Amino acid sequence: MQYFSKRILRLKATPHSVAAGVAAGVFASFFPLGFHFIVAAVLCWIIAGNLVAAALGAVFFGNPLTFPLLWGASWETGKLLLHEHLPKHGPPEHLGEMMHKLSFAKLWHPVLEPMLIGAVPLGLVFGLVFYAITRWGMTVFREQRRKRMAERAEKKAGQGGREVPAE
Repeated sequence: MQYFSKRILRLKATPHSVAAGVAAGVFASFFPLGFHFIVAAVLCWIIAGNLVAAALGAVFFGNPLTFPLLWGASWETGKLLLHEHLPKHGPPEHLGEMMHKLSFAKLWHPVLEPMLIGAVPLGLVFGLVFYAITRWGMTVFREQRRKRMAERAEKKAGQGGREVPAE
């Protein structure tokens, strides 16, 4: 987590651009595999986000450890929004067979449609939260950096521009 936060804070872009990129990556993480990088790139273009920040946000928030939770939440939210009459205790019993045959038409209604519909509100909520956190973090980080650099410049000017040897 520390690695990703430092990578994000050190990006050379505006706080809005970086925060929008992270938000796009987080938003896109709720979509099924294969769609999330496309969604993040398109969303970055629309909201003037940083594509590197989007990739970092997508990798941090959406990874093999979190995908089952994100996709399960998307599917359940989609079922709720669509008022689906699917089995209450999980996906259809023949889901494994549909996945094996990769029948898009058969996967659409019971699995993909609810996941895509459910991904939007969840992605919006989490994306906005991560936008606010990232924007705030970028602002604080840059202000602290500006103060440190001003203090160093002041200290150097007070010494007449010369370095004092360490004892």
